[in-house]
Amino acid sequence: MDLNNRKAYFEYYIEAKYTAGMVLSGTEIKSLRASKASFNDSYCVFMNGELFVKSLHIAEYNMGTHYNHDPLRERKLLLQKKELRKLENKIKEKGYTIVPLKIFISQNGFAKMEIGLGKGKKIYDKRETIKSRDTDRDIKRKYGV
Repeated sequence: MDLNNRKAYFEYYIEAKYTAGMVLSGTEIKSLRASKASFNDSYCVFMNGELFVKSLHIAEYNMGTHYNHDPLRERKLLLQKKELRKLENKIKEKGYTIVPLKIFISQNGFAKMEIGLGKGKKIYDKRETIKSRDTDRDIKRKYGV
């Protein structure tokens, strides 16, 4: 079970990647295992020195009771202090943001999120990305690579 944020690679240059643990409730992990999550407009933000992911939609668990979770609640991400300080200093620079890239279940059964330190692309950069993707696709079709 891997959920990828393909739009993040189109919108940002990803300069560094980190793997962070997620603080989830019981029904959230069950929904994640069923691949019921959406990255639309999700982003990471620092609050009181801790990193949170906002507007990550994890659908309500359909077998849940009144203990079901709020689909759009803020979820805390777990990183080492050194990594948190490095990220916090980097996003103070202009143009940097922290973007969720992928959610996966580790071998130990824990939900993890891969986050990336991204710098926004300009419109002409996005056109270049589309152009290179199209040429790569044409080459693969022609030569079967």
